Amino acid sequence: MNQQIQALSDQEIMDDILGSQKHITGVYNINSNECVNPTLRNDFLQILREEHNIQSTIFTDMQKRGWYETQPAEQQMVDKAKTKYQNIAEQL
Repeated sequence: MNQQIQALSDQEIMDDILGSQKHITGVYNINSNECVNPTLRNDFLQILREEHNIQSTIFTDMQKRGWYETQPAEQQMVDKAKTKYQNIAEQL
């Protein structure tokens, strides 16, 4: 059986990295929320900020290359979301 190994494209690699970064930030977010030790919590939060910066860099690079397209939100939808979360905040 002769199988060829196909290399991943740059876009596939970047997409995988971005997905991994999203997962990593979720894990650090949970750990920082559940951490009892203040020093360790601060360390988790610092790492979380660093991981978000990495994720943002990857996302921006993918957008520049046309590999991650986003659609602008309609102002009506933005206003609706803003009102929804302002109402929730007022109830707290």
